[in-house]
Amino acid sequence: MTTDPGLWAVPIAVLGGAIRVSTPFLFVSLGECLTERSGRINLGLEGTLILGAMSGYGLSYLTGSATVGVLGAALVGLVYGLLHGWLCRFKGVNDIAVGISMMLLGMGIAFYFGKPFIQPTAPRLPSIPFGWWSDSPQLQAALQVNVLFLIGIALAVFLAWMLRSTRIGLTIRVVGDSTQSARALAIRPDRVRLWATAAGGALAGIGGAYLSLYYPGSWNEGISSGQGLMAVALVIFARWNPINCLWAALLFGGAGALGPALQSVGISEGYYLFYAAPYVLTLGILIATSSTERAVIGAPGELNITK
Repeated sequence: MTTDPGLWAVPIAVLGGAIRVSTPFLFVSLGECLTERSGRINLGLEGTLILGAMSGYGLSYLTGSATVGVLGAALVGLVYGLLHGWLCRFKGVNDIAVGISMMLLGMGIAFYFGKPFIQPTAPRLPSIPFGWWSDSPQLQAALQVNVLFLIGIALAVFLAWMLRSTRIGLTIRVVGDSTQSARALAIRPDRVRLWATAAGGALAGIGGAYLSLYYPGSWNEGISSGQGLMAVALVIFARWNPINCLWAALLFGGAGALGPALQSVGISEGYYLFYAAPYVLTLGILIATSSTERAVIGAPGELNITK
């Protein structure tokens, strides 16, 4: 029986790459979606992502458990999100300026404390072999799915249901749409945004742990490649809908996997240009949503981009 996929090699490789590359996008975008639905933009997620990657890798190395690394990264992201939310509570503080400051601070902390973990090898997260039924090594490799991807899918469905059908979701949406209306209903907007930012930070921390503990599976200072910032554009593209964040993350992941997929089938000239595909896609999304009318469709009323 032949195992050569032939012309199917590129789409198979893109499929596998999309699943691997999309996972951190998925977690960071879901966290940002939750934060923005409460009326706050968090541009500090790039710093949280890198901080989560460093802390997750370091804890995995020190404890010998990748699971502890993921949980530790989530806790670090939660605490960092709480700090961000607390700073934004002060009168006259600009969310965007604080976010940029938190991004730089998080990157600095991660680079400083992460230097001892650049060389050591930490335990990695396991994968589930969904391609066991196939004789094709390429398909088997493509369908090696990390459990965090499956958790991300379930989380997207849960957040969509929570925002639509629960009291907590309604509270977040009211705060995101109108601070004055929330106060009239005896809701404390600052507290809601504080915990929404903290939850978003925890999800970004998990996304960072995935980067260092599964794909690419090592810790270094350039590991995120701007994915935390691209997630903000992804949320706008997804129209602040968690389910759409899942599809958008897969789209970004597929774009990021195109270059390696072409290289894997022997295309040695020009394939490196496709490594820029996620950034070109981000730029295209920003251009497509640059119109005020189109940008605010579905946006919470308290976001800075609507004012």
